[in-house]
Amino acid sequence: MSYFHDDDQRYKNALERDLGHLMIPKSVGPGEIKSDNSPDYTKQLIQQDYLADTSVLAVLVGPNTLKRKHVDWEISAALMAKVGGHSGLIGVFLPEMRTSGNGGWFYNQMPPRLADNIKSSYASNCSWDKFTKKFSSKVENAFNNRVSLKEKIDNSRVQMARNL
Repeated sequence: MSYFHDDDQRYKNALERDLGHLMIPKSVGPGEIKSDNSPDYTKQLIQQDYLADTSVLAVLVGPNTLKRKHVDWEISAALMAKVGGHSGLIGVFLPEMRTSGNGGWFYNQMPPRLADNIKSSYASNCSWDKFTKKFSSKVENAFNNRVSLKEKIDNSRVQMARNL
């Protein structure tokens, strides 16, 4: 789970309290990574120590989430190819987030890497209420998007090998 600790800790706590039996939280806790580490070393720690075995990364999106470089690094790490493939990705929009006229969210109010993946249909997204009420199906959908990407990549590689 990726989120802005200062603003959105209560939502993370609620998820762990109410749905903790359905997930394995992998968030970086406050103070777990030294703030004086270099950005590259911090990214490496996030990738290897926290997200290496993540199957789906849920990004809790509040009004200030897009300003947090660690959230971007966690999304990047989840999308990297690894032993089990890429992680699924889901944006969970918290109640404080404004919606557009059609009920969607504004791309310029979310982390750019998440917005790009929602636009490409790789990442799924939903409101906080839908996520908490339909947790299993929302996570399964994000996981299935991950599997679809892996199949597309594998099929593309097979096709390229045939063309050689």
